[in-house]
Amino acid sequence: MVSFWQPNHHETTIMMKSFQRGIGLLILSALLLFSHSVSAGQHRHHTPKTPLIFVHGGAGSASQFESQAMRLTSNGYPQKLLFALEYDSSFRIDTVDAVHNRLDQLISRVQAQTGASQVDVMGHSLGTYVLNGYLTSSPERAANVAHYVNLDGYSAAAEPGGVPTLALWAEIGEGGHVGGAMNITVAGQTHVETATSAESFGYLYEFLTGKKPRSSTIRASRRPFVSIAGRAVLFPYNIGVDGARVEVYEVDGTTGQRLRSFPKARFEIDSSGEWGPFFGWAGAYYEFVIVREGQEHHIYKQPFLRDDHFVRLLTSAVGGGISANVDSAPEQSNLIISRDKEFWGERPLQNDVLTINGISVINAANSPFSNRTNVLYFFDQGSDGDSDLSQPIPYFHGLPFITGNDLFIPSSDKGDDRIRLTLTPRGGNGALQVLNVPNWPSPEHRITVMFNDFVQDDSVPR
Repeated sequence: MVSFWQPNHHETTIMMKSFQRGIGLLILSALLLFSHSVSAGQHRHHTPKTPLIFVHGGAGSASQFESQAMRLTSNGYPQKLLFALEYDSSFRIDTVDAVHNRLDQLISRVQAQTGASQVDVMGHSLGTYVLNGYLTSSPERAANVAHYVNLDGYSAAAEPGGVPTLALWAEIGEGGHVGGAMNITVAGQTHVETATSAESFGYLYEFLTGKKPRSSTIRASRRPFVSIAGRAVLFPYNIGVDGARVEVYEVDGTTGQRLRSFPKARFEIDSSGEWGPFFGWAGAYYEFVIVREGQEHHIYKQPFLRDDHFVRLLTSAVGGGISANVDSAPEQSNLIISRDKEFWGERPLQNDVLTINGISVINAANSPFSNRTNVLYFFDQGSDGDSDLSQPIPYFHGLPFITGNDLFIPSSDKGDDRIRLTLTPRGGNGALQVLNVPNWPSPEHRITVMFNDFVQDDSVPR
């Protein structure tokens, strides 16, 4: 069930002016597109017709497909041809056979929905183990697949099931080889980065379509609004947060505070975890809240450039999961920071630089190459008001792709002060990614900040 806010007279006036500006932009866009088609129609790319299904790796989700999906739609792929299969990568709930059966069902549904006789499949890491087993399990299964993309995953003696295969391998990693396939090493990249990078996109797009992409950047929407949808799931099981509610608020990018007291959209979550779509403003800042009895989980992302239907809101059971090992107290805020690209901390002049309220928090101890750090937990261990960033907390550092550090972050009763996070990403030519979020008290509030795994320009609130 979804409910939306009702604007008052003042808000209606503002919305009408914005709508009129938007109509003007749409008309201008249409004229530009028409002009382009007349002058350069012979160079237009055909619209891809083969659906693509992404299968994530260990401790992953469709989040690792989010950026590539936006690059695909930037290059003409219809959103309706993009899909993801998500599963419990710990295999405590799922079995490999059960995942294969679900893939059968998804492929059948996609074929019926799109009219396509075949699909393309793309897997990352453990997802390539799932797909390799699937494609080699029977000729009938392999016959439904036109192309297979292996993203830094499992080696094989031959293309699985005889399906044409592209295998991309991270240069900074273990490497691998698929016999008979197109094997490419992506220079200077690490394991997760190879799944989400613009460089990998160029290779996979050409392999799937036979043409080079017009661009490997994520193009900003020509419209003033964007369509946003996704799932709210329990990590790492990828099952829906059944019985929760997702609320979406537009926030002031300079403070993180809500612009209105009522949500822009509200969704009741069932076992599927699905929510949306809702229409928001391109370039605006949004807060997503998973509301459950006894806890609110606040999730903040950078502004959306274009339609995004693969947003993943990850959480744990209230009082359970990884967060059960996080100390909390009314005086402190706790942070989870994530990015689908490894944070580097051991290569001087090439590291990511992340500061929380001016304190630099990434170093060689918590983010060596060997840890493949994608997620960082920060909280005041022991709730003693002291911080120690010299060594990671062993429990968190022992989890795949995760680390944790002892950092005291002062909170306020109502979260009415801000926590400022500034990321200077490696490879970004000095570009800044800045997010400001409220300093919610930790006993009843979790905070997650999700940075983009791509940098195309400064992302700084104005």
